[in-house]
Amino acid sequence: MVILKVGFVLLNISTALALGFQNLARVASYRLGVKTGLNSVRRLRASTPSGPFFVRIELGATDLPPVQNWQHTGLFFSRWKCAVVAAAPDWHSNPLTGTRVAAPERDWWLIPDFDPNVGDIKPIWEASRFDWVLAFAQRAREGDGESLVRLNNWLIDWCSHNSPYKGPNWKCGQEASIRVMHLSMAALLLGQIKAPATGLLELVRLHLQRIAPTLSYAMAQDNNHGTSEAAALFIGGSWLLSQGMVDGRRWQRLGRKWLENRAARLIEKDGSFSQYSLSYHRVMLDTFCMVEVWRRNLVLPRFSARWYERSLAATHWLHSMVSWETGDAPNLGANDGARLLQLTDTDYRDFRPSVQLAMAVFADARAYAEEGSWNLPLKWLGLELPKTVVEQAASQVFDDGGFAVLRSGSAMAMLRYPRFRFRPSQADALHIDLWRDGRNLLRDAGTYSYNTDAQWLDYFPGTVSHNTVQFDERDQMPRLSRFLFGDWLKTSYIEPLCEHADTTTFAAGYRDGRKARHQRHVRLGASALQVVDQVEGFKYKAVLRWRLEPGQWRIKGNSLSNGVHVLQVQANMPIMRFELIEGWESRYYLEKKPVPVLEVEVHQSGTLTTEYCWVS
Repeated sequence: MVILKVGFVLLNISTALALGFQNLARVASYRLGVKTGLNSVRRLRASTPSGPFFVRIELGATDLPPVQNWQHTGLFFSRWKCAVVAAAPDWHSNPLTGTRVAAPERDWWLIPDFDPNVGDIKPIWEASRFDWVLAFAQRAREGDGESLVRLNNWLIDWCSHNSPYKGPNWKCGQEASIRVMHLSMAALLLGQIKAPATGLLELVRLHLQRIAPTLSYAMAQDNNHGTSEAAALFIGGSWLLSQGMVDGRRWQRLGRKWLENRAARLIEKDGSFSQYSLSYHRVMLDTFCMVEVWRRNLVLPRFSARWYERSLAATHWLHSMVSWETGDAPNLGANDGARLLQLTDTDYRDFRPSVQLAMAVFADARAYAEEGSWNLPLKWLGLELPKTVVEQAASQVFDDGGFAVLRSGSAMAMLRYPRFRFRPSQADALHIDLWRDGRNLLRDAGTYSYNTDAQWLDYFPGTVSHNTVQFDERDQMPRLSRFLFGDWLKTSYIEPLCEHADTTTFAAGYRDGRKARHQRHVRLGASALQVVDQVEGFKYKAVLRWRLEPGQWRIKGNSLSNGVHVLQVQANMPIMRFELIEGWESRYYLEKKPVPVLEVEVHQSGTLTTEYCWVS
């Protein structure tokens, strides 16, 4: 027992070292400051701003299609429908369950982070991210007077039910930052940046007052909290300053400083982002696009060369992952349904509008040559469609972040291997995704929810929900808390990417904290994927899992088929179990659906060879 306790303490110390004592000190200082009242955020006071927030300005017609979302139905997390009527929604109610926050008039710091009576707070926050502000602004820009009236009425209602710094919608600095970014983009759409309504400026100002005092906490997270809050301070501060409000200068400088810092720290030279997540990568990239579009509109000084270099690298990273046929991409890492700057009716899982916008902003080029909905964000934001078109993504290794993208013909495989400079959110080492013609044949599970039953909190981020090998029914890394794994894995073996004719190969491996080893060799051809797994060092058993595309799969011997594709597993040790079970995936936040999962169990060290073949 004593040995176990000492081991746990050492594990926590090693994880603390990996997180960084400066970040831990920032979090501790924030929590102590808010709890004791030493942090100035507790002393903030402001009057509720009054409308109108946007005024009618006669602008020429654009002939651009506004989004249909938030006209008759709204979409929460880009998935869950709710009826839209003239009256504003209940800002303190979960639209999916009807559960309401108790006493929302309380100071925000008195509301618990995880209230068992409310459950997941993200559905409470969702309508207050102001996606509807953009939708109403688009229609108002096209001359729809009723949408302008509704836009102002909903903002007035929001302000009246969310008094400054009271209630759940003031609890998170990032949520406040997203509102600032969406208000600013709405002002751009409506031509009201240079002559904004007084109420709009006041609404932005009181948001910046909330964001600035807790900025150190956002930076300690080393994720998109910091990029979002820095962006809001830069955008909002520069806007206030341009209107003669001198306190905007401090916020603008603070925002610029941390935007530079976050790009240098969180985006690797190869474009990998600190959160190791497709959806969060998009959030960061959309944020940086809004920052640069805003900077150009106010004719502000450029950022550093390194800021643009990292933004461009992040653009190419996302471009390499996305299927040009469908816009979908691996369900990699944490996926909480976040999507900023919704100016199209494209599906949440279509990443092409973000890729096209970022490529135009940071490369002055197009990722996709054809005309399509992916061009609408550029047109709505008044950007020229570049003439240059970049080449289609090729095989590439992003070693700073631990990603290998293999391509052959219309097939793409993405291998995840451990390069954890920042905290991993999922135990997904050596997970592989397989795509062909825009179809996700071998897939990741996603996230489902950040606040749900322990069963699902363990399942979705855990090793069991990935296409990799699990040793002795445990995760690859020990879980220390809801969002934190310990004993971060390190890559111990790697073979470089090699392309020959129509075949691409790559290999990587690791040894975990309990001395189990896994090496994975990947070979992608035009008609098949071969994966060779070498496993050793485990005590009882190892289970190889393949998470399949839904369909009618049938087992025959050590292979299974859906009538078109065949997956076969061979081993140089006895296979104790070859079983098709029901697993789960979450492609949208708060949604989970069953998927077929092949489990191959062995009790001895050795090599497993998987062949996934399709008809050419």
